[in-house]
Amino acid sequence: MNRSTKIWLVLAGIVLFASFLRLYHITTTPAGLYPDEAMNGNNALEVAQTGHFKVFYPEDNGREGLYVDTLAFFIKVFGNQPWVVRLPAAITGILTVAVIYFLGAELLGEEAGLLAAFLLAACFWHIDLSRIGFRAIMAPFFLISALYFALKSFRSEKEPRAWIYAILGGVFFGAGFYTYIAYRIMPLLFLVFIPFFRKHAHFWRRAAVFTIVTIMIALPIGIYFLQHAGSFFGRTSEISVTSTGNPIGAFSLNAMKTLGMFNFRGDGNWRQNIAGAPELFFPVGILFLFGIALAAISLFRSARRRSPDNPEPWYPAFSLTLIVAWFAIGLVPAAASNEGIPHALRSILMLPPAIFFAAIGGIWAYRALRNGGFKKTSVALGILFVVIVGVNGYTSYFVTWAKNPNVPGAFNENYVQIGEAINTLPASTPKYVIVNAGGVLARGIPVPAETVIFITDSFTTSTRLAKNITYLLPDQTDLIPPGTPTNTIFSVN
Repeated sequence: MNRSTKIWLVLAGIVLFASFLRLYHITTTPAGLYPDEAMNGNNALEVAQTGHFKVFYPEDNGREGLYVDTLAFFIKVFGNQPWVVRLPAAITGILTVAVIYFLGAELLGEEAGLLAAFLLAACFWHIDLSRIGFRAIMAPFFLISALYFALKSFRSEKEPRAWIYAILGGVFFGAGFYTYIAYRIMPLLFLVFIPFFRKHAHFWRRAAVFTIVTIMIALPIGIYFLQHAGSFFGRTSEISVTSTGNPIGAFSLNAMKTLGMFNFRGDGNWRQNIAGAPELFFPVGILFLFGIALAAISLFRSARRRSPDNPEPWYPAFSLTLIVAWFAIGLVPAAASNEGIPHALRSILMLPPAIFFAAIGGIWAYRALRNGGFKKTSVALGILFVVIVGVNGYTSYFVTWAKNPNVPGAFNENYVQIGEAINTLPASTPKYVIVNAGGVLARGIPVPAETVIFITDSFTTSTRLAKNITYLLPDQTDLIPPGTPTNTIFSVN
């Protein structure tokens, strides 16, 4: 068996492992359906019924439209079930594990690419967000894909193929603007290519094709924001550090907390983490720090040689510069917000470069042992590391996290139960839902009710009338007719 076949088999095994961790028990875990997830589901239900796709959905503080538009297809096929809302996230998570290998192989070599794919596959942070119906999980996939094709285009010696790569890179990068607000800062990352490739033949022409295609793909949402300027920032302006008395101090503190989440204290929200636990499993976290140190040393040596295009002892200076810049740029939107810091969701674009740092540390350590005369020891430790990290990927999510009593509440399982109770009543029976929970309004109803609305498929006026369901605010209870049976009156608290 040749090397290429082995690599493909290992990658296939990693993708299968990632698929297992993202699809196993997806119909039941996590229990419940958070209202923000349900909002995506309700918009998708309407799209499935009307065929009216949008680039941006303004409800619930506004959301880029790609996740909802994709979800509409799955809902049309499988119906309005909580797990269906999460299915696009799971599929995207699996695809991200695959594409991070290709970018990793291009930047750091095939071994590092495989290790990066495995580390991402087994990472609780990524597993968890791959099983929640939030749009943010799509952002890393499109950015990784765009970087891969852009790099292939700039390096390719074959002219027709290079143009195809440039077009594909632009398509993926442009599509990423329909995923998550933090993605909008990522054009800065592509500036890293200029000092390293500006002297390469055809670079500027290929970069122009990449840029033009990106603009063409992103143009519809750009036009939308020009017409609805308030939607561009949405809730971001409310939770930004600029709303504090000391923006620089707040940003600096948030940045420190965000950097500390990888190895010390992570997101405290049970929906997005084992509350307070580091975002990286500690052996991976150690390799992450080691990889950062190796990158810093290598870049320092490169700067002293004043030859940025020359290979380094470990990895090319371009690869390391790109990863460092990616990590730093990804930190900005996370630290610029002033709510729930550290925040795993808003930091999602920092995850791929963090995984690359860990892969750099891991491959260097393995090679150092092997080349130092400890070949058998390096193999044994490598196997042990893979087993421990892989097992932890399963147990951290399905045992430690999923079985914790805080998790159902984090996903408002009680709201799902209300919706299911309503579904047991005949359509001819009038049903009343009093929404006592506060929150931003979506078409006149507080967002916490979206879970009940999704479970009962009563988002549009027509479906609400057909199901005989009325949603009321606390000051509208006098609209409930006297003598209405108590089993037809429900409260969302």
